[in-house]
Amino acid sequence: MSMKHSKPNFSQSQVSEMVKKLFKLTPSKIRSLPSYDDQNFHVVPVEGGEYVLKIMNSEDSKNPTLIEMQTYAMSFLHQNGLPAQTTLPTTTGQLMSLEEIDCGYGCQKYLVRLLTYLPGTTISKVPLSPQLLYETGKTAARMDKILQEMEHPHLSVLQREGFKWSLSNVPLLETYLYVLDGDPLQEVVKSVIHQYKTSVVPKYSSFRKCINHGDFNDLNVLVQPDENDGYKISGILDFGDMNSGYYIHELAITLMYMMNEHPHPIEVGGPILAGWESVLPLNETEKDCLYVLVLSRFCQSLVFARYSVTLQPENAEYLMISSKKGIHVVRQLWELGKEHMEKVWFQSAAQFSDRK
Repeated sequence: MSMKHSKPNFSQSQVSEMVKKLFKLTPSKIRSLPSYDDQNFHVVPVEGGEYVLKIMNSEDSKNPTLIEMQTYAMSFLHQNGLPAQTTLPTTTGQLMSLEEIDCGYGCQKYLVRLLTYLPGTTISKVPLSPQLLYETGKTAARMDKILQEMEHPHLSVLQREGFKWSLSNVPLLETYLYVLDGDPLQEVVKSVIHQYKTSVVPKYSSFRKCINHGDFNDLNVLVQPDENDGYKISGILDFGDMNSGYYIHELAITLMYMMNEHPHPIEVGGPILAGWESVLPLNETEKDCLYVLVLSRFCQSLVFARYSVTLQPENAEYLMISSKKGIHVVRQLWELGKEHMEKVWFQSAAQFSDRK
């Protein structure tokens, strides 16, 4: 089945009935929330509280063990002081329910969870001050450090061999390069893949392994105003890309998405690096590979967004959010080159740390 037909398409009345049936709650308000592959609804029941009903796409719903692992990770982070969502059990005590329903593509099965609603606004909507970028880097590192301590009988499902969004699998991009046919960007992407194969792959033995959130982007981080006229992180969302990876992957992903949001992308690296290294200092090999890994994540975002639009043209605006900005940043990063970017990132990180 194509991913186009695996994305759920529940109506608000279907959502209302499902919440009543599974959780014995009566929604007074239901509002659709954006999602890449799934369907999310903000639900306010008359009984009180606020929740997010998350309906997984039918393809991912075939892997309940992976979803169970993601749910457990969220709970584990919450217990260890990070602002992740927790799951409300169904009336029968289950943390998720497999619901069979026809969304217009014939009867399919969708995994459904009711998650706590975290307050705040996405970090994409507020000014990315150096202090907030520092906190973002620090939070990403704390998250991976905590996830690495997690124990669960099904941890092995996070290996996710062949998972296209993993930074371990950058060469998989070659299969999708045709979506850039006729676009000068295709040559840049090919060059980045080549650099990844020649300068990153041989060094993987020196990277420190961990469990990655894998999608620490500007729509998955929530913030609220703090007492110093700035913002603090109030939520970490969407664990759907969790995979066994490396600390340096999480840093590269975080850096890439925050660069994408900033009016001066080159200035982003220093504060994020300083925040990250206040928790997890990088080794020399990790430092040496950061530039190519950041570029690799930009390439994944650009190529897979173009590919997704061919599957879901009606969802093009949401799918291309990161991609449109990313094209300019990739060109800038590529033209400035590795030596220049490393100098900018690591010198400004040192200066930022000295001021702390």
